[in-house]
Amino acid sequence: MTKPTAAPATGAFFAQSAISFGLSLAAVAVGVAYLPVNGWVRAFLAMAVLYAITSAFTLAKVVRDRQESTALMSRVDQARLEKLLAEHDPYREPAL
Repeated sequence: MTKPTAAPATGAFFAQSAISFGLSLAAVAVGVAYLPVNGWVRAFLAMAVLYAITSAFTLAKVVRDRQESTALMSRVDQARLEKLLAEHDPYREPAL
C-alpha cells in the first residue's frame, strides 16, 4: 500500500544537464563579450545574466524543498493511516 518513490536522476542525465548549463553560460558570455557596445553595457548585461542564473538556482531549490516537504508530510500521513489500519480489528466487540 506504500507509494513508490521516484528514481533518482541517472549519471548520464546529470552530465547532460551540467554540460547544457555550461554551454549555455559560455554562449551568453561569448555573446556579451563580442557585443558591439561599450564596457558599461557589457558589464550591465553580464551582471543581469549572473542575477538571472542565481535567481534560477534559488527558485529551483525552493521548488525542490517545497516538493520534498510535501512528500515527507504525505509519508507521515501514510504511516499514520497504515498504523490505524493495522490496529483496527473489525471482529472486536464494541465497548459498552
